Amino acid sequence: MPQAKNELSDAGELNEILVKLEKLHHIRDLSTLLDSILLETRSLASADAGSIFLVESGKLRFSYVQNDTLFRNDFLASKYIYSNSEVAIDESSIAGYVAATGKPLLIADAYHIESGSPYSFNPYFDEISSYKTKSMLIVPLRTSRNDLVGVLELINRLDGEGSILPFTQKQRAIVNQFAFYAGVAIERAILLRDVVYKMVRMMALRDPEETRQHVNRVGYYAVEIYKRWAAAHDVPKTEMDHYMDILQMSAMLHDIGKVGIPDAILRKPGPLDPAEREHMKLHVIFGAGYFEDPRSEWDTLAREISLNHHEKWDGSGYPGPVTDMGIDRLPGLPGKKGREIPLSARIVAVADVYDALSSKRAYKDAWEEDRVLYKMREESGKHFDPEIVDIFFEIYDVITAIRQKWE
Repeated sequence: MPQAKNELSDAGELNEILVKLEKLHHIRDLSTLLDSILLETRSLASADAGSIFLVESGKLRFSYVQNDTLFRNDFLASKYIYSNSEVAIDESSIAGYVAATGKPLLIADAYHIESGSPYSFNPYFDEISSYKTKSMLIVPLRTSRNDLVGVLELINRLDGEGSILPFTQKQRAIVNQFAFYAGVAIERAILLRDVVYKMVRMMALRDPEETRQHVNRVGYYAVEIYKRWAAAHDVPKTEMDHYMDILQMSAMLHDIGKVGIPDAILRKPGPLDPAEREHMKLHVIFGAGYFEDPRSEWDTLAREISLNHHEKWDGSGYPGPVTDMGIDRLPGLPGKKGREIPLSARIVAVADVYDALSSKRAYKDAWEEDRVLYKMREESGKHFDPEIVDIFFEIYDVITAIRQKWE
């Protein structure tokens, strides 16, 4: 009888793992995927916290973090996600050791690591956050070709009363197996992100202002603003995650229509004259035209943002109602107004204008931050949805962290 019970338990655990893997299969955006991987692996091992490092330029870059004790109901905790911390791929650190050797680690107490171990625990995050790391489970993340893509750390296994326990050998085996499939999913998401970056590089050949840094900032700003908006509107987590999955990449391509603008206008070092400004406005039509026959939700949202991100809350924006993506002039009608403008475009408008004002352009220097923030407040209810502006300021610490990461 006990053996049958164990078999039933093993079957239940296997089914749970398969369900979690199925969720990963449908996620395309890298940030959303990392969030889901951490959430699911922490659930498998009853971990209070966790982080993911990804391999970039021969080092491990701190890429995502979750911590129920520190971050529960704390939206400003997202700023930790945008840390620029790096770890060498060698045996001196815990994450570096796992990356360098490919061996999973179980650590019962991070502050009392076995004497003679080549690696040591860095207490920096504990010190700045007043958190206490104790038990740890660390596994490598590998691609379908067995290439290292990153490292997954789980921290502080909790029992039902919230006491910290060591992770088990069985949990190490389960998480290590799950991490293999997670690594393959990360590989796929990175490939898709690289396709978007290739499109951005194509845009940069025409418009030097459309840099990878700029589009990353706009994409991440948009996701963090939406996340706070969704929480305020009680959007279910599954719906929120799905929307964020397609929002970031769609937001990154908001100005792709500029590839259709002549160089004489696009690269002009000074202000545009009225005729040039009118022609420049056509980039929203050209951009939407790239996604005119959408075959996915991503195409649909990218079209929505491309077309509408220059609409204004008070109706003074452009292009207004458009039915023909092949036209070569604006319809000459009033712009959309208020909530006629899609939520995605209202969010990207705030993200894009903030970044444009904060950045140097061919026709202007970067504004001082106080001047930028004053302008954002001033345009609330005119250019911008007032609720989105309020959210922008509520998460300003996160906005700042994103800007620092992608400056």
